[in-house]
Amino acid sequence: MNTLFGIFNIIQTRLFPVIEEENQTELTLKEKRFIEVVSLMDIGKHMRAYNWCGIGRKKSNRVNILKAFIAKAVYNLPTTKILLEYLNSSRTLRKLCGWERIADIPSEATFSRAFAEFSEGRLPVMIHEAMVKEHLGYKLVGHVSGDSTSIEAREKAVRKVKTKKPKKRGRPIKGSVPAIEPKRLDLQMLRDLEDNLKDLPKFCDFGCKRDSKGNTYSWQGYKLHIGVADGDVPISAILTSASLHDSQAAIPLAQMTNERITNCYDLFDAAYDAPQIKDFSSSLGHVPIIDSNPRRGEKIPFDPAQKARFANRSSVERVNSDLKDNHGGNNIRVKGHSKVMCHLMLGILVITASNMFTILC
Repeated sequence: MNTLFGIFNIIQTRLFPVIEEENQTELTLKEKRFIEVVSLMDIGKHMRAYNWCGIGRKKSNRVNILKAFIAKAVYNLPTTKILLEYLNSSRTLRKLCGWERIADIPSEATFSRAFAEFSEGRLPVMIHEAMVKEHLGYKLVGHVSGDSTSIEAREKAVRKVKTKKPKKRGRPIKGSVPAIEPKRLDLQMLRDLEDNLKDLPKFCDFGCKRDSKGNTYSWQGYKLHIGVADGDVPISAILTSASLHDSQAAIPLAQMTNERITNCYDLFDAAYDAPQIKDFSSSLGHVPIIDSNPRRGEKIPFDPAQKARFANRSSVERVNSDLKDNHGGNNIRVKGHSKVMCHLMLGILVITASNMFTILC
């Protein structure tokens, strides 16, 4: 019963009735979603590094705190203080997180320290990767859609310092060819995922993007690049500086996706129209379907088959909207790349688990 359908069947037919009978109240839709998400995560396998090692004062149970942060993403609560107030008032959710009494709930400072530990250890990222590999890694996925979305942050932007390279004095040697530095996309095709991720900027700065209506807007913070499979299931996610162009994260995103699942088509909008991205997608055995960018010349329309498949790219738009509107994407209260990524990945975990179960329904 370790399959996705087996887990879903156990939750619906056994777990929900037992909890409702014990609490003598019917579970709400949010509480049911919380139970589904936690059941699919296999938290215990990833929490060994956060358990008390027997030295010093015993820490508060990190498993319970992680469940509370997941509840924060499920309920779209803006701050930890509001989360604690909700845990104090909701007996059912408090017991689902692992605390029998109100006095057992740790303080806000303890929650903050635990969140810093989860961020440093990239815990939500590791849980999401394991979840995708376990439940989708053995399946063949049709389309993976890639796109980015703006992430506004409450921290000071890093000012870029422009450095001018010293020019050699005098005239160049006759017949000499000036050295041309390779582009980032060319280098990414030759490097592995780890090196490509290290090369991407991760500091807070200013970004500019054009929305679906053609209006240009700017923001201060980061940019989240995400790959989404059919059924609106997030597969991979990378957080970079807001100023990074979408195309610069396409190859690392494809590498990350390829390590987790097997898919047939890569769908991108016109911002990703680059020969390097198309060649890399083809080298993975995928079929790239990328909207033509008019800046490269005459716009090339899709043929009817490509147009029908490209319509599936709306899945990544729905995930970005769901993350921002319902799971904390617009409520960034932490500072620093690792903490912002941890906060966003908690919301992505909720979306991933929920949409996996939705496919079964």
